[in-house]
Amino acid sequence: MFENKKILITGGTGSLGTALVRRLLQHDPKIIRIYSRNEYNQIHMRREFQDSSKLRFFLGDIRDYFRLVRAMEDTDIVFHTAALKDVVEVEYNPFESIKTNVVGSQNVIDACREAKVGLAVGVSTDKAVAPLSVYGSTKLLMEKLFTSAANYVDVKKHPTKFIGVRYGNVLGSHGSVAPKFIAQIKARQPITITDPGMTRFNLTMDEALDFILGSASKDKSSVVFVPKLKAYNIMDLRDALFEMLGSTECRMGKIRPGEKLSEVLISSDEMRNTLEGDRDYIITRGYDQGGDLEAEHPGYRRARGDSAYSSSAAEKLSKADMIKMLKPLVENPAEH
Repeated sequence: MFENKKILITGGTGSLGTALVRRLLQHDPKIIRIYSRNEYNQIHMRREFQDSSKLRFFLGDIRDYFRLVRAMEDTDIVFHTAALKDVVEVEYNPFESIKTNVVGSQNVIDACREAKVGLAVGVSTDKAVAPLSVYGSTKLLMEKLFTSAANYVDVKKHPTKFIGVRYGNVLGSHGSVAPKFIAQIKARQPITITDPGMTRFNLTMDEALDFILGSASKDKSSVVFVPKLKAYNIMDLRDALFEMLGSTECRMGKIRPGEKLSEVLISSDEMRNTLEGDRDYIITRGYDQGGDLEAEHPGYRRARGDSAYSSSAAEKLSKADMIKMLKPLVENPAEH
């Protein structure tokens, strides 16, 4: 699907954007356009990829609609990863987060329509489910914009398909808990646990990339994809790291504003409009449920049950699995 295609990634210098570029280059695209507002990161990334002839770097902000339109000219696929993401910072700066995460996402959609992009993929988060934080609220709105975009287009004039992908924190990504714990232990500091009952879904960067590109390849529109994942308890993560690094020091902290004890990837209300596959779920728009959804989405069936898809109830990783998963982070933290 990606061979010989022109692809643009908003927020392309972030941890996910950089990993997407690395993976997409394996599919021999024609061009990958990295769109971001961070000049330093673009220079660093250009060097990292040794000035690859397939990469183009565009300085710009998703708040700037006209710059987006120019950057998207003759583009086949757009991956929208740009956002203000730090929960605490966004909580303190809600006006700015709305300009970027909501208005900026609408700009991406409108620019995709104007440029007649074939497919646009909006990257969301578990925090969009029954949002407790400003960040989660803005990402929920981003999802709604993407799944509703087709309501406002003439498919003959503007053929863009819009989908969302929703998952939790990626293991080892900026701001995730495992690298923080590892750094604290290596600095001989006690690790900070906010709540011993906290659970999280587990997703490595490779798994996130498989999920995003696999969802993009399924020729769908106006839906949100959610992966099937195992989860872990924060205390089990602690025990695995202590066994690997020989530490025993731990202290209790406070839960951050907007933070939840467990991740929820699909709410109980959303389950009524959700289809289940072998490896993922599809959340359809609520007003689509009158049709034959299973006929519209071959290979998927109505999701069983009506309870939320939560990390507190999901199958948990064993300690052996966690140690295997954490080993690359412990040995080479700079690469993650």
